[in-house]
Parts: sequence; structure tokens; C-alpha cells
Amino acid sequence: MSQILPATLDQWLAHIEQQHPQPIAMGLERVREVAGRLGLTKPGKRVVVVAGTNGKGSTVAFIEAIGRAAGWKVGAYTSPHLQRYNERVRIEGADADDAALVEAFAAVEAARGQTALTYFEYGTLAALWLFQRAGLDLAVLEVGMGGRLDAVNIVDGDVAVITSVDLDHQAFLGDEREAIGEEKAGVIRGWKPVVCGEIDPPSSVLRRAYLVGANALRFGSDFFAEVIDDSRWRWRDVSLRLELPMPALVGPVQLANAASAIAALRALDVRVPRAAWAEGIAAARNPGRMEAFEHDGIQLLLDVGHNPHAARAVARTLASRACTGKTHVVLAMLADKDAAGVAQALAEQVNGHWALAGLTGERGRSAGQLAQALQGQALEASCHADVASALQAVLAQAQPGDRVLVTGSFVTVAQVRNALLASG
Repeated sequence: MSQILPATLDQWLAHIEQQHPQPIAMGLERVREVAGRLGLTKPGKRVVVVAGTNGKGSTVAFIEAIGRAAGWKVGAYTSPHLQRYNERVRIEGADADDAALVEAFAAVEAARGQTALTYFEYGTLAALWLFQRAGLDLAVLEVGMGGRLDAVNIVDGDVAVITSVDLDHQAFLGDEREAIGEEKAGVIRGWKPVVCGEIDPPSSVLRRAYLVGANALRFGSDFFAEVIDDSRWRWRDVSLRLELPMPALVGPVQLANAASAIAALRALDVRVPRAAWAEGIAAARNPGRMEAFEHDGIQLLLDVGHNPHAARAVARTLASRACTGKTHVVLAMLADKDAAGVAQALAEQVNGHWALAGLTGERGRSAGQLAQALQGQALEASCHADVASALQAVLAQAQPGDRVLVTGSFVTVAQVRNALLASG
């Protein structure tokens, strides 16, 4: 008897969530085998693979926007999504529609046979299937976790980008920055360029590049980002200088991400019209990264940062932006994240109230558990059952001129963003 396949995207997402006994199972054997059956070769004429602890999504957005400004047909694969799964697969700037994703999942299902795939592996194969059929000039692929054993790493990039390396997902990637760097460096290919988006990348990344003959292009050594004034900055390397508008994406770290994106496209050695650099930098968007809303004179800043490295970048952004009132925080984090490290990174920039919120689900953490994780830190904090009630409590205390940072996870930001967009 033939299997009755799911009909809608929601049904497919529920189905693929159940097809592997573990939510995360690192390794390339399964996904490579199914990719072979699908006939997947290269998802675009040129491919950039982006790995790193933080900054991946923004760097992908910059590469995508510049490529599109250059007149190329561009596909971008990112994860996780904020509101709809469709956000993970973009072609020519548009999210894949339900019908396209359903068709792609059905193709993966038909090809996998008895091979069990994780949710992320299904999604990666579906994206690659759609990209290959679209005839892309450029495919930009964001690694989900790590690099060496991530499903995206079945694809050989023409250029690899490693945005940053710091502590996150330690249970899978290791407890030290050097060990994590070694995992990220798995996306580097022999004799292909790798762009390092931080001034001092781990030696494990540089060692891997040396061993395979990859040309390592380092931020602060081989390419530079220099602020000119509040509205302009300069990108330069030994042979090119570009005067560019400040990105719409907010924060000092975004200059490093934008600079890495430019370096990656330069390393492809394909002509980019000069105007496309500025147009792409100005056009790039990445929701949930220091994204600003306003509510009755109170600024709401939404950021998906969920580890201390990301929180330090958020703190630098807060410090760089004047605020006439107080800064409050709504914080909700998954159970496997370093809440104490995040709070410590943010504390110096917070002079208002901390509202701790609970998250449900298998990896969720209640507000009480979050408060326990923050014991020993002198925080004025209240506990709330969910993110909505935490935000409501903070807004009730805040005054016009204050700002409220909502952070800790994609789930946290998605809940607030959904409510804000629904209310107009």
C-alpha cells in the first residue's frame, strides 16, 4: 500500500520532525546519500558557504543584496526562521511559497527511501533541490551548526566565510574556541578562498586553511572597514577602495559583516558593478537583529542573540546609541544556553528593569529556572510565565524616552515581533 503523503506545508513540517529519533544528529553520510539520489550537484553557478557562531544571517543578507543589485539571480538558504518556515529559502529576494516547498519535500521523501533524515537535513536538501532547478547565478548557504558535519557541508563552496568563532552549542562542537574553530573550518575547501570575519580568528581556522592550500583573507589584515562619519564608511583592500553608506542593519558588528560580504564577493573574482556595492549594503535587511519598533514613545529593540558573544555585540550597539531614558530588558532563553554569560554581557548597559520570561517546549526554560541561572548577579528582575506578559509588565513601568531590549532567542523575538506586526 502506497504511503499517503502530507498535503500542506504545515503537515510536511510536522512529518519531517518525526523522521529521525534525534532532533540533532551530526554527520554527512545520510544527507550525502540522499543528495546523490536526487541528482544534486551544484546549487548555483557560484556558491558562497557562510559559517560562524554569530553574524551568519546578516552576512548572507549582505551578500544576497549586493548580488541582486549586480543583476544576478540569487538564492539564499538560512536558518532558523523567525515567523514562517518559508523565510529559510529565498530566490530572487522572495521567500519560497508553500507549493514550492511541498514539492521539494515530496522529492526528498521519494529519494530518501529508508534513510532517516533530521528536520534540518530535510530542509537543506529541499533548498538545494529548489536552487538547482532555479538556475541561480549565486547560491548563498548558511551553515546551521558547526561546519564540518553540518548538512550544508555536502556542497563545495567557491568561497567560504567564517564570520566569528565563540562558545555556543558546546555539547556538539567542543568547550573551547579552538575546538569550535576546527569544526567551523570544515567548510574550507582546498585552493579556494576563505574569508575570516574577525581580526583574531582561532589558529585552528588558519591552520586548516594552510593545510588545504586555501587563501585566508582576514578582516583587519587583508581587508578593512573604516568609519568616515555617521552616514558613511570605507571598505578597502590592496586594490580597491569603496565609499559606502552605513548599513540599515544596526550596530558596530554589522560593518564587519558587511566587510566580510564584500570580501567574499571580491574573492569570487566576478565583476560587480561599482554602484551595486553601495546599493546592496543599503538594501540588506535581516529581521530580528537590533530591529527597532516604537510603542507610545518607548523604543523596542529586538535581537535574536542567544550566547554571550552575541550579547557583547548587542551591548556595544546599546553603548553606541544615545538613550535619554532607561534601558530595560525582556529576557527569555532556551535551557541549553548560557543565560548568566548573556546577562553579564548586557548588565553594564541596563539601568532599568529585567523581566524574565518562560519558554515552553522540549528545550524551554521557565522564568523561575532562568532566575536561578542568574543567581549571584545583582539584577532587579521579575519573573513572568511568558514573553507577552513580561513585555507588558516592562511597558507598564517604562516611560517615554526609555528603551526595551527583547532578546535571548529566536523564539523570544518571534513572539514579540508577531504581536507587534499584528497590532500594526
